[in-house]
Amino acid sequence: MIKTAWLTIGTEKFSEVVNFYRLVLQQEPKPFSPDRYAEFHLPGLRLGIFRPQADHQAEFSQSDQSGFSLCFEVEDLETAIANLQKLDQTINQSQIQTASHGREIYVYDPAGNRLIFHQSITKL
Repeated sequence: MIKTAWLTIGTEKFSEVVNFYRLVLQQEPKPFSPDRYAEFHLPGLRLGIFRPQADHQAEFSQSDQSGFSLCFEVEDLETAIANLQKLDQTINQSQIQTASHGREIYVYDPAGNRLIFHQSITKL
């Protein structure tokens, strides 16, 4: 079951993008991890900005792809994986990424847009 969704921007120009949104949105990001993750809260939208991990940077350096990802916060990552496998998404345990904020998997919609299914660390 999906609890919430938000938009994220993955970029190697992390500081520049965060500062841009600070000015545009006239707010400080919360939470904020320098050089890693910043989150802005707006009515009806959470906007996350992150620096991609080294093994995902190529996805964000190609000129024909944006750094946008649609994130879904899930209560249980294994249940989300089981539901995605019903849609012919092949996912195995080695694809689960573990970060300081929780566990997540990446899948792509038919148009090539990245979806992140994330289970918060508080649920681990």
